[in-house]
Amino acid sequence: MMSATLHQLEVFETVARHGSFTRAAEELSITQPTVSGQVKQLSQTVGMPLFEQIGKRLYLTEAGSALLTTCREIFSNLDNFQMKVADLQGMKQGKLRLGVVTTAKYFIPRLLGSFCQKYPEIDVALVVTNHQTLRERMQDNADDLYVLSQPPEDTDLHSQAFLDNPLVVVAKKGHPLSRKSKVPIKSLSNEAFIMRESGSGTRRAVQQLFAKHKVNVSVKLELGSNEAIKQAIAGGLGISVLSANCLIPEGTMAELTVLDVQHFPIQCSWYVAYLGGKQLSVIADTFRKYLLDKSNHISVPTAATNGSRSVVELINSKRKKS
Repeated sequence: MMSATLHQLEVFETVARHGSFTRAAEELSITQPTVSGQVKQLSQTVGMPLFEQIGKRLYLTEAGSALLTTCREIFSNLDNFQMKVADLQGMKQGKLRLGVVTTAKYFIPRLLGSFCQKYPEIDVALVVTNHQTLRERMQDNADDLYVLSQPPEDTDLHSQAFLDNPLVVVAKKGHPLSRKSKVPIKSLSNEAFIMRESGSGTRRAVQQLFAKHKVNVSVKLELGSNEAIKQAIAGGLGISVLSANCLIPEGTMAELTVLDVQHFPIQCSWYVAYLGGKQLSVIADTFRKYLLDKSNHISVPTAATNGSRSVVELINSKRKKS
């Protein structure tokens, strides 16, 4: 393996990632015969085939899977080395790979914007997805840091809470319960409910609260995004529980209201996390610290609730009572 070149490893990793010689050639801006030749030479160096083709699909062999893991470790170490050199030279430059759940898109871009202004030489690869896909990315060690509402207990993670994530009950404006205060939580049993998809952190938190108070709701609709849920609520399809962070006071929110229900808001938090045993790059650790520091300046959006009260006022009043 000492005779293998970094270029060969890069070509191999690109083919493995795409599962295609053609797409790898397009990404690397080289010809397909060159890609095939580089992989062939690398296979000869290893002494075993790295891919096998069944029909039109390309699969990694056992040796190929092991080499792919090694390649990613090599490239990650080289990236970290470059970042450390830049840091020693008094510069912050490199790439930050960040995976966040969908609701975090309402505040993470603002933090990233100010971070990139402070460190303009840093490139950011941001992936916004649901909890299930984020867990799959964790298993593949695809990102430096993750931002999510409920870190999975079966994954070795270093997690730090950095921002409140209150979950509130949202209904269409004019809903009968919107004219009441201190609505008993059991009253929700009579309501048509719209839920996030299975595996969602919000859904798990809601189900835990309902189970605790023996509340059974009728789930009429499952949707995979907060925006779709807000549209469904506005369309009169039911009520839901959403993060207050996604209740931006514009657009659909003019048609919605937050209900004053007992045991709500559910007091959750946002976490910044990374895999246990992972050595954070200079850039990733810099952003982690920046996130923990700047999160103190993020406020919950003030969408309207009953009358002229806001989400913030509702949450604060309940905190004082508790």
